Amino acid sequence: MTTADEFKAQGNNAFRAQDFEKAIDLFSKAIDVSEKPNHVLYSNRSACYTSLHKYDNALKDAQKCVEINPTWAKGYNRIAAAYYGEGRFDEAQKQYQKALEIDPSNKMAKTGIEDISKAKSASANPGIGLGQMFSDPHLIEKLKANPKTAEYMKDPILVEKVQKLQKDPSSVSKDLFSDPRLMSVVAVILGIDLKAGPGGPSAAQTSAPAQSTFKETPKDEKPEPKKEEKEQEKSSDVPPEKEQADKLKKEGNDLYKAHKFDEAIGKYNQAWETYKDVTYLNNRAAAEFENEDYDTAIKTCTEAVEEGRAAHTDYKIIAKSFARVGNCYVKKDDLPKAIEFYEKSLTEHRTASTLTKLRNAQRTLKKRKTEAYMDKDKAEEARVKGNAEFKKGDWPAAVKEYTEMIKRDPSDPRGYSNRAAALSKLMSFPDAIQDCEDAIQRRPDFIRAYIRKANAEMAMKKYKDADDTLEKAKEIMKKNNELNSPQMNEIYQLSQKALTQRFAPMDGETYEETMKRVQKDPEVIEIMSDPVMQTILQQAQSNPAALQEHMKNPEVYRKITILMAAGIIRTR
Repeated sequence: MTTADEFKAQGNNAFRAQDFEKAIDLFSKAIDVSEKPNHVLYSNRSACYTSLHKYDNALKDAQKCVEINPTWAKGYNRIAAAYYGEGRFDEAQKQYQKALEIDPSNKMAKTGIEDISKAKSASANPGIGLGQMFSDPHLIEKLKANPKTAEYMKDPILVEKVQKLQKDPSSVSKDLFSDPRLMSVVAVILGIDLKAGPGGPSAAQTSAPAQSTFKETPKDEKPEPKKEEKEQEKSSDVPPEKEQADKLKKEGNDLYKAHKFDEAIGKYNQAWETYKDVTYLNNRAAAEFENEDYDTAIKTCTEAVEEGRAAHTDYKIIAKSFARVGNCYVKKDDLPKAIEFYEKSLTEHRTASTLTKLRNAQRTLKKRKTEAYMDKDKAEEARVKGNAEFKKGDWPAAVKEYTEMIKRDPSDPRGYSNRAAALSKLMSFPDAIQDCEDAIQRRPDFIRAYIRKANAEMAMKKYKDADDTLEKAKEIMKKNNELNSPQMNEIYQLSQKALTQRFAPMDGETYEETMKRVQKDPEVIEIMSDPVMQTILQQAQSNPAALQEHMKNPEVYRKITILMAAGIIRTR
């Protein structure tokens, strides 16, 4: 089942792609599956409704956001944006001021108040203040150079409209809504970002989606054009060269899907020569990649980045070019270069797919370096040096040599066990325990590692853990018929010591307090509640010799030993 966080992440992606209807659906699903009301989800959905100019729904969601979390400044910003969209500037300003009361440094609220001031001024007299802006003799050139208006200014009809406004700025209210492109031009002149909206946050300022701007609707605005008229308007915005190039691109895409990569490259190249859009270069690089012509693909992507930078192309397109270069270097088996370009791509635009490719490349490169460093002979040399340093009592030097041994031969458990011994001398017991576990993982019957682990656990006063570790060692020794070996004696002695210290009185503890603590020990409670042990203990009271007979059973022996160490059973 998809979680609220997953729906939220998908919703954010849809918002970034400006698919607001889909984003609303995803945020709604996230709200439905959330265990408790989440103010961020209502805030995000409010931003979507604002982007679609559905200000009534945006306001309801924003108010719900504030109801859930009245201390979150952004919630008031969302309410303000909805009011702004409805032209209710005074109410919007009050909400922005509430946001500033909570967060005096809130940039979204400050910008929103500034936009309200501009909107009020423009509403009172659209011609005031515009005369000076439109009188700039270099205005047309600046608009052609601005990436937000460069495409529009290729249309001579629009250029003529701007020139008309230069001559008569007061006519702005008549012409502003007759051509949607002119709205963008005026917004650029006024310094308003139409995509960010009134006080809208950038991606760096907030994790919630940004809001679309409000366009104040004058009383004499014409009705919304029909679908056919909208399509005609949209097509008129696109230069003929771009339309032709897009047709060539589509033909290239069809050839690409048919695995006719050489022909696809030709179409993409024609598209690029017809109209300079770096997307065509990226597509050409993709076809060159499929043709296994990686060097050419890298050159194409490099050209795409250079041309894109010059034309102020969207950073997402630049990121795609860098990622493609990374893919090429992976195929060329040059992982350091692949990592370099994946990182460049993520700097431009962070995507899950590129991040995964980066991590895979880093993981593979690390593995290769580790494998290239392995050498059993040098591992043995490091072991001998480590032993020498250990005997001298130079524990840090011993750790260094044993670490080198592990790097040279990670499969040898002795490196981990020996380093654990040196780490224990340095009183780094948690690290010593981890090393012992690594040694046991590589060789489960490595008794010395069990003993060293138990010693480290006892040093940390984890007597129960030490006892469990020693029990595992005993089982291995029994399977190997090594009950009379010196190591088995060492294990028994350690086991007895662990039990004694486990139930020994603590500093300042009375006998009664000790017994009270011991009787709460989970293992003691379990043994005492065992019906079999209850029967054995009852027999022992009347016939002590029976206890000796029962102790021939290893499991019973262990339980009785624990009870004796705990003082539950006394031998005299």
